Amino acid sequence: MKIVLFDIDGTLLWTKGAGRRAMERALAANIGTSGPTEHRYDGKTDRQIIREAMSMSGFADADVESKMEPVLASYIAELFVELDRDDHGVELLPGVHALLDALEQRDDVVLGLLTGNIVDGAERKLRTVGIDFARFPVGAYGSDGEHRHDLPAIARDRASAHIGRAVSGDACVIIGDTPSDVSCGRGIGARAIAVATGHYDVAALAACNPYAVFADLTDTAALVQAIVDA
Repeated sequence: MKIVLFDIDGTLLWTKGAGRRAMERALAANIGTSGPTEHRYDGKTDRQIIREAMSMSGFADADVESKMEPVLASYIAELFVELDRDDHGVELLPGVHALLDALEQRDDVVLGLLTGNIVDGAERKLRTVGIDFARFPVGAYGSDGEHRHDLPAIARDRASAHIGRAVSGDACVIIGDTPSDVSCGRGIGARAIAVATGHYDVAALAACNPYAVFADLTDTAALVQAIVDA
């Protein structure tokens, strides 16, 4: 049995800046600044992004803790505004539907998510591109931990509860577009398949030593085989 854990942003879809715009407005409304313009969001959880933005803007840890939940609530509200726009521009990445369909047809695969998005944001982004959140019965989210490396063990344990028996870490296959996706599951022995549909190209991802790396998700047969073999 393989537990296939998909990242969302840059892997299944591309929000074209909607998430960042929403986060910057949420930060500005709650702390008076949107954070440094050079702050990179990719590969991070929503909570980590907020902490880093506030720390880089000179806020103390106590301030971060007191503002974390208000900023998250504002972020979700702003994200919904972005995604409700007729011109939201959110794009499903190539090959996603075919790959999900192929994996769902197998009795040796369970679909899941492993994403830095908090749950409400994950569900709403997927719905915007026509993907039913219920297709992923297991997963771990930015709601569950502040750092991506905290999430694989949570997803593994939820997969164990879902199928009714213990799932080993090496049965988990993480599919994502950043070096953080590749490295985050090593602590539990998870495999990683990298896809160069985000800000990192094939060479940069291959240098992180994933089990396999693909330019995108369009080669369904090859991807399914890599997942099963991982």
